[in-house]
Amino acid sequence: MDLFDILIDRVNEMTAGFVRTLPQLGIALLVILITWIVAKGARRLLDRMLRQADLRRTLINLFETLLGVMVWTIGLLIAATIIFPGVTPANLLALVGLGSVAIGFAFKDIFENFLAGILIMLRKKVNIGDVIECEAVEGRVEQITLRDTYLRHLSNELVLVPNAYLFKNPLKILTDAPLRRYEVEVGVAYDVDLNQAAEVIASAVAKVEVVNTNRSVEVFATEFGDSSINFMVRWWAGSTPVEAHASRDQVVRAIKGALGAAGMEIPFPQRTLWFRDALQLAPRTPGSKRARDEKG
Repeated sequence: MDLFDILIDRVNEMTAGFVRTLPQLGIALLVILITWIVAKGARRLLDRMLRQADLRRTLINLFETLLGVMVWTIGLLIAATIIFPGVTPANLLALVGLGSVAIGFAFKDIFENFLAGILIMLRKKVNIGDVIECEAVEGRVEQITLRDTYLRHLSNELVLVPNAYLFKNPLKILTDAPLRRYEVEVGVAYDVDLNQAAEVIASAVAKVEVVNTNRSVEVFATEFGDSSINFMVRWWAGSTPVEAHASRDQVVRAIKGALGAAGMEIPFPQRTLWFRDALQLAPRTPGSKRARDEKG
């Protein structure tokens, strides 16, 4: 028997083996299809049940994802035992256990983000729709997965942020409460009565429609500026970005109008120059250099 005959025999054996496993492959594919249907139906059913329980959307996503992973794990184990009858689920789990260390090192970042995603979903303070700020990223939370968090910038760009980044760094939730405190600095001239100026500013801010009247308006004189006495003005308004811009705009307009109506100057930077000796100005004559320069 030459090499060609041996090769033909091997190909025939492999073909015969593949044909013998076709029924098993068909059953395994059927099991995978059933697994997909069961996982999808289970997620929908769980979503309906948890919505009735009034849970946070992040927790609902977490439970649905974990249920899907569990169903798919069971389905793939059954399919593997059908294709390879000598392999049992216990053997597969043992194999996974032996390779877990190597897999852990190879996919360290993936597992890190996976665990961070679970912990973020368990947090009570991070919800879908919140506007958050973390280091160099800021936006509205659209979706939290086990790998990334989808942030929609206020300028409408979508940013995928790794969960570990949000979990490790300080996270500021701008819309955690319905109200936020804002502040703006305003200066008045040195000859203005400060008590009267503070009353005018506080009254003007309190009359702004978007300012919350249940919280007091605070006006503090803070420093002697180069051209003015500076006040720090604080007020409370809605916490969303649109409400923040709207309240700041209306408060600045109200302060400017009230100080102007009261005859109080908001000075711009200026300098007063003092000379030790009186300046001697040469008289202008028609033929002087000064007159020629001014004329030219």
